[in-house]
Amino acid sequence: MRIGIDVMGGDNAPRAILDGALSGLQFLEDDDQLVLFGDQKAIESWASENNCSDPRIEFVWTTEEVSMDESPVEAVRTKMDSSLVKVCREASKKSEHGQLDVAISAGNTGAFVAAAQMHMRRLPAVARPGIAAVIPTFTGPVTFIDVGANIEPKPHHLMQYGVMGAVYANQVLGIESPRVGLMNVGGEEHKGTDDLKKARDLMRDCDAVNYIGYVEGRAVFDGAADVVVSDGVTGNVTLKLAEGLSSGIIKKLAAGALEVDPALAEQFKAIVKQLYKEYDYHEYGGAPLMGVNGICLICHGSSEARTIANAIGRARRFVVSGVNDAIQEILDSVEVEA
Repeated sequence: MRIGIDVMGGDNAPRAILDGALSGLQFLEDDDQLVLFGDQKAIESWASENNCSDPRIEFVWTTEEVSMDESPVEAVRTKMDSSLVKVCREASKKSEHGQLDVAISAGNTGAFVAAAQMHMRRLPAVARPGIAAVIPTFTGPVTFIDVGANIEPKPHHLMQYGVMGAVYANQVLGIESPRVGLMNVGGEEHKGTDDLKKARDLMRDCDAVNYIGYVEGRAVFDGAADVVVSDGVTGNVTLKLAEGLSSGIIKKLAAGALEVDPALAEQFKAIVKQLYKEYDYHEYGGAPLMGVNGICLICHGSSEARTIANAIGRARRFVVSGVNDAIQEILDSVEVEA
């Protein structure tokens, strides 16, 4: 297995990405390879400092970078030798070198999505790819799709997200017959836009989706569904709200215990640490861009070394799970008018 990583993408690049890649070797087999794409001077300096000589690590030098605030489409078109674009190109079926099984980046999300669609293309039956993020809740992990790739989805896009999210939840997270809900302003059938109602009907009629109805925001964390389908704006806002809220609550609990009694805070430390681990997005690594003809993991812009290491472990599980083959097989049997 060959896993490619954009070393120059992310707020803490390149060092955090490189440190994470080195740590992520623990999740790989002896015949697996990490292919690191980035600036030669920066990577060689890091490799020298860390005495990095593991034969499972390869380097591909690039001369350009895509910044976090660049126009995605413009960056992908003009910076062909950037690490972000090059890792996607090498993960395509047309790669001139040893094709990558996975592309990973913590860089500009819009540019990474655009580069993946341009070079890796879509699975033949997929209309629009969507990002599937795993949100930890009080009752277990929930797969949220889409969280940023498609801000104005059509009903058949949402139906396909239901299929892709269900396959991911089943084959990667191990949830049998995942319950799929559609994000709406309420659970009543008469609520929502015409497009949401059309998407509801499509999912209800799809035998491959265990559709359980509309889901409103507060129900996500009560375990109402295993997969929640939404447009990219709603999904992205929900994801970031959940990240900020969980982090804030845990910090408030720790501060409150310390204020009441330092001895209590010391006893409480192990509980806080466990809570933080369970609800920390760094533990989940990357979110897959579902529907591309390959495997593309999108990491948080503020990724740390452990985020990248966990993304490598998740990438390997994704490859061996056969998710894309299952998605293609299901969608080939579903006829939907655009």
